[in-house]
Amino acid sequence: MNNPPLDKATQLAYGVGAIAYGIKDNGFAYFLLLFYGTVVGLEPALAGIAVFIALVFDAVSDPLVGYWSDNTRSHWGRRHPFMYASALPVALCYFLLWRPPDWGEHGLFLYLVILAALIRTLITFFETPSSALMPELTRDYDERTRVQAWRSFFGWLGGSGLAIFMFGFLLVPTDEFPVGTLNRDGYETYGVIAGVLIFFAIVISALGTHHRIPYLHVPAVRQQRELRQIYRDLRETLFEKSFGALFIASIAGAVATGLYTALVFLLLTYFWQFSSEQIFYWLCLVPISAGMGLFMAPRVGRRLGKKRAVLVLGAIAFTVQPLPLLGRLLGVLPANGDPLLFPLVAGINTLDLGFIIALQALLASMLADLVDHSEARTGRRSEGVFYAALTFIRKTNQGIGAFIAGLLLQWVAFPDNAIPGEVSVNTLNVLAATMIPALWGLWSVMLWSVSRYQIDRAGHEANLRALAEQS
Repeated sequence: MNNPPLDKATQLAYGVGAIAYGIKDNGFAYFLLLFYGTVVGLEPALAGIAVFIALVFDAVSDPLVGYWSDNTRSHWGRRHPFMYASALPVALCYFLLWRPPDWGEHGLFLYLVILAALIRTLITFFETPSSALMPELTRDYDERTRVQAWRSFFGWLGGSGLAIFMFGFLLVPTDEFPVGTLNRDGYETYGVIAGVLIFFAIVISALGTHHRIPYLHVPAVRQQRELRQIYRDLRETLFEKSFGALFIASIAGAVATGLYTALVFLLLTYFWQFSSEQIFYWLCLVPISAGMGLFMAPRVGRRLGKKRAVLVLGAIAFTVQPLPLLGRLLGVLPANGDPLLFPLVAGINTLDLGFIIALQALLASMLADLVDHSEARTGRRSEGVFYAALTFIRKTNQGIGAFIAGLLLQWVAFPDNAIPGEVSVNTLNVLAATMIPALWGLWSVMLWSVSRYQIDRAGHEANLRALAEQS
């Protein structure tokens, strides 16, 4: 059945769903360990272990949810039952995460493990089927990039927007809490707002794409399969050279992103010695980067083709990202405290992040094209399996990147409870000098892997013709 044209309202509704994952991802990356480790009083090591245990659940649940979604038959199609079912539970669990009971350290540890695992699993029940919906919304090579660009935009906007609100209004110093980040009431208010936004983002996205259900793929009726056979199908589906290229690229990119994210606020505070107000403005620039990515991705992808666009954007972005650190080591940047330093470094970061967001949208669009290629090869339409694999990688970037960041901090002997301006210049320079080759090395692996991807515009159109002949 030919899909009707994809109107702008449907594209926007689909994109809005990414707000849910953006909020969750940002909260886990920036606030969760800070809240449980310093505000609630859970031993930081235990908080980290709790998050790691939740990741173990993801390793099992993500591919199974993807496979389940791929093979679901219902009046609401393959994806929407999961999307609707996840809205209230994930919103409620996220709300409860920021209102822990007074159960002592062991009780808090168990509480965090359970809720972190539930949230990660429940967000998978939305994010994987929702992401897998995109290849069916449109099969047009260029329109897929436009649709994914909206999704990337809303994901970044949701996560960064709520973080800006947190630092600007909720985690501000008061008479009771002179240090704003220790304000427990602020985190509880955040939980309420975030839970409500997650719920409505999921519902709006599901309702806004509901009318497309009659035009979506209906899987064949299959006999009940054992778990072993399910994983055999998963291996066959994923045994594809182009998917391997994207998979390795995503791992390298996730580790690099996680490493940079884990250290960025430390660098802003100690290496550049920016004030709290300047760091807040730094966050406020992220939506501008998201808008740049939304503008660039479809235009560069249409002009250069997706793979070449990723290689060009990546070469620019990943060369530029560590340049401020290199410039400081070479002594060509203004000194800390110079009024030119913040706009210069923040401007470079804003432009660079815009390139990276555009690149991420193109990579997701490339995965959508791979779905059609896989169907032509195996006879199975397995969007859920493909997107579940990359969703899991996105979730793990925090843990892997933070782990490497911890090793770097130990390597340079970064002091505990350090005061800005009192950390040894040599320590900071060694940290920067170690980060630069680490980032460039990871990004180089990513770009090399993308270069192995084999589906271009002509290949995609050939796959569509082959599928039309098979139907």
